[in-house]
Amino acid sequence: MHHDFWHQRWQQNQIGFHKPEINPLIERYFPRLTVRSKGRVFVPLCGKSNDMLWLLAMGYQVVGVELSPLAVESFFSDNGLKPRLRRQGDFWVSEVDGLQIFCGDFFALRSTDFDEVDAVYDRGSLVALPPDMRIEYVSSLYAMLTTNVQMLLIVFDYPQHEMEGPPFSVQTEEVESLYSYWCDIELLTSENVLVNEPHFKDRGLTRMAEQTYRLVVR
Repeated sequence: MHHDFWHQRWQQNQIGFHKPEINPLIERYFPRLTVRSKGRVFVPLCGKSNDMLWLLAMGYQVVGVELSPLAVESFFSDNGLKPRLRRQGDFWVSEVDGLQIFCGDFFALRSTDFDEVDAVYDRGSLVALPPDMRIEYVSSLYAMLTTNVQMLLIVFDYPQHEMEGPPFSVQTEEVESLYSYWCDIELLTSENVLVNEPHFKDRGLTRMAEQTYRLVVR
């Protein structure tokens, strides 16, 4: 998927993936990650997710990366925040106390671009990418993260042939294939969400589970 796809989605306000409310799964399961007080949480492909505000409210520092300048600008303006802006390599970095958002291509990001992180919150990153880019995405994370970093990963599992992504289906076998060689994996919950997501049913889905994993880098 090319950059133009996501720029167009934001320009045309086709952002049904954005939820203004805090995701209940982060509230329920992020505490299962043993992250130190004031630890740094990395949020890849963050969009304008208000889950970042929840992480800040819990006392964590947050580092996000997002391709779309519109998404970054909207996050700060929607929440009445006035960030400091600076250029760093290939990225524009918007900062307020405890929060940095790197605007640019995730795949250009390096671990040296920001201080070491303690945790990763992936609510919509992996499922936003087609299979070949998912492999590259996980390889990039592997290069960035150190031992004992913990991740909260949320994915959808549905019959891929019934609906064209994004969000794409990422089944348990693929999670195992992508992460098991470098992470310990724990499935925290698998919930049928089709009843509460009728727009997916309208797109032809007969089954859809939302699955939450806790991963720990070995």
